[in-house]
Amino acid sequence: MMQLHNNIKNLPAEARGAAVAIGNFDGVHLGHRVLLSAAAEIAEKQGSSSGVLTFEPHPREFFQPGGEPFRLTLLPEKQRLMGALGLRHLVALPFDAALASLTAEQFINDILVRDLGVGHVIVGDDFAFGKGRGGTAETLRNAADKGLFDLTVISPVCCGEAEVYSSSRIRALLKEGNFAQAAELLGRPWEIEAEVVHGDKRGRQIGFPTANQRVARYLRPPFGVYAVRVLIEGEAEYRAGAANFGVRPMFRIEEPIFETYIFDFSGDIYGKTMRVQPVAHLRPEMAFEGLDALKERIKQDCLAAQAVLESPGL
Repeated sequence: MMQLHNNIKNLPAEARGAAVAIGNFDGVHLGHRVLLSAAAEIAEKQGSSSGVLTFEPHPREFFQPGGEPFRLTLLPEKQRLMGALGLRHLVALPFDAALASLTAEQFINDILVRDLGVGHVIVGDDFAFGKGRGGTAETLRNAADKGLFDLTVISPVCCGEAEVYSSSRIRALLKEGNFAQAAELLGRPWEIEAEVVHGDKRGRQIGFPTANQRVARYLRPPFGVYAVRVLIEGEAEYRAGAANFGVRPMFRIEEPIFETYIFDFSGDIYGKTMRVQPVAHLRPEMAFEGLDALKERIKQDCLAAQAVLESPGL
C-alpha cells in the first residue's frame, strides 16, 4: 500500500534514498505512467524504495485562485493509481507562498537533498520548477553531475504519430464530452470521486432519489444528463445509473453538483465516497414546466442511460 506523507520533515528512514518521480501528474495518464513506472523499476534495480513528489494544491490552483476548475484527479485517486504501479511513498508537498518563492537551487538543496534525501530523481524533459519556473531538467542534470543524486529524464511519450500524452488534451476532450477518447489517453475511464452528501431531497419526493456530490475542484464536463457507472465505497463492482451535472435550471443552485440516480439501489450511502464514471452525455440541462414534466423526462433519461450502458462494448 502506498504511504502518503504531508510532512517532509518527518519521513520514515526507508523513504530516504528513494527513486523519486517528480511532477503534478494530474490525470495519471499513460504518459505519466511511463515516468512513474520508470521510478518503480529503478528502485527495484538499485534496491531502494520508490516514491513520488507531487504538489497540493496544484500550482495552477495556487497562482489562479478562483479560476475555472480543471483537476482531472485529486490526491486520493492519485495515491490509488500510483500505488497500483508499485510505488511505495507519495509526498504531497504543500504548494504555498513559501514554496513558490524558492529558487530552483533552493528547491534542490532544501527539498530534494536535505528534506527528502533523494537517491534518484526521475522527471520528464519538460519539467520546470522553482521561482518563476527557473529550474529545468538541465538544472537537475547539473546537480546530478555534482553527485547530489542520480537522474533520469524521460522523453515525451507519443500517443500517435506526433501527439504526446497531455493532461491539457484530456481536459479538452472531457469538456467536449468525448469520454471514450479521453479514456484512451488516460488508460482508464475518467471519473470523479467525492463524498455523498445530503441534498434537498427533491429527487426522493418524485421517486428518483439521488446520491449528491460536490465536485468543485474537478474539471467541469458539459452540464446535463449522463449515463454513468458508479462504485460505492466498500463495494467491488460498479453499478449503473443516470446522473445530472449542473445547476438545475428549475431550482438554481450556485455550485454545480453531480446528482446520480443509481438503478435498482436503495441503500443509505450518505458520508461514503463514491466514484462516478460519466459514460455518455445524453442531453443538456433544461427547465420544465413542473414536477410532473420533470418526472416524465427523468424516466426517459433512465431508459436512454440503460440502453447506452447495455450496448455492446460498454
